[in-house]
Amino acid sequence: MEFNVRQLAADAGTFLSRAVQFTEEKFGQAEKTELDAHLETLLIRAESTKHWTEKIMKQTEVVLQPNPNVRMEGFLYEKLDKKVPTRANNHELLGECLIDSGHEFGPGTAYGSALIKCGETEKLLGSAEKEFIHSSAINFLTPFRNFIEGDFKTISKERKLLQNKRLDLDAAKNRMKKARVADARSAELNSSSPLGEEYVAHFSYMLSFLHVRWLKLWAEEVQQAETELRIAQSEFDRQAEITRLLLEGIGSTHAHHLHCLNDFVDAQAAYYGQCYQYMVNLQKQLGSFPSTFSNNNQPASSSSASVSVPSAPPAASLPAPPPSQASPALNELRSTSGTRKARVLYDYDAAGSSELSLLADEVITVSSVPGMDSDWLMGQRGNQKGKVPITYLELLN
Repeated sequence: MEFNVRQLAADAGTFLSRAVQFTEEKFGQAEKTELDAHLETLLIRAESTKHWTEKIMKQTEVVLQPNPNVRMEGFLYEKLDKKVPTRANNHELLGECLIDSGHEFGPGTAYGSALIKCGETEKLLGSAEKEFIHSSAINFLTPFRNFIEGDFKTISKERKLLQNKRLDLDAAKNRMKKARVADARSAELNSSSPLGEEYVAHFSYMLSFLHVRWLKLWAEEVQQAETELRIAQSEFDRQAEITRLLLEGIGSTHAHHLHCLNDFVDAQAAYYGQCYQYMVNLQKQLGSFPSTFSNNNQPASSSSASVSVPSAPPAASLPAPPPSQASPALNELRSTSGTRKARVLYDYDAAGSSELSLLADEVITVSSVPGMDSDWLMGQRGNQKGKVPITYLELLN
């Protein structure tokens, strides 16, 4: 490895010159070249953009993942360039728990069936939450992080280089100023003639003479100082232009972040809308259950088997209508003795050969048979026929 002593000495001299200039500026002993107002405004806007981008990222991560331990785990996996292990979220864990308990109580019982329905909906909510987090991370957090780790780092690097070029320029200005002062003093002292034979006798004048000779060394550097000043000024102007162009790109960054913000809002709206639809559907299913069920072959009058289920809003609920308050569609079906299509709200296991087992969301054909109990209709699926409870059905138009 070649070791360039001259280059090392030059770099050390430049670093020392910058350090001296910076220190003198802090103590007010040296002049400082001020940046133009437009460039200063751009620098302030860039710093503000970086500050608020970091805060928005941090708070968004808290919203998407409230658990700080999980966030730290994801950060470590990202730094290690490894895939984060897939695990169930809280909604999915709750869904599994509800489904397992429903199977334990029996899917044929009212309570068990309700637990299973709730569990399936919770798992859907968990899946929707995962999709929302994934979409937000790609379309919102990633562009913000790319700005902090990419564009702004480049801006910071060029800004630091501009600061160094400014220190070099001010140091060159100070050297130029000192060289000119030395040249002026040398010309002033040389203009006074010595006093003949007393020239040698005056020791103080000899010291002045030596001082003048030393000052002339500064005068000889005037031309070199002017050259260095021109070079420093040119490099400073060039670096200021580069920094200005990068800072003006913050405007396009804001436009891109605005587009990402729209994507984030769209993802939130889709997520909450999807969750609302899941819960409305679940509420319809639970609200359509009778207020009391017979469980584990116990009579419906037994208080230990009575299950109260939250009802859906009036427009969405389908309560079991007594004969005197039957719906117009049901009255029409019974009066015409015709057939209608009906959607099954949830599973039903036939209690005997005269009944028809049902699956949730399937569509069957129903009809009213004279003399049949008012809480039942005759259902048909293909060649299969049997009685079905009205409360498990939704008549279609």
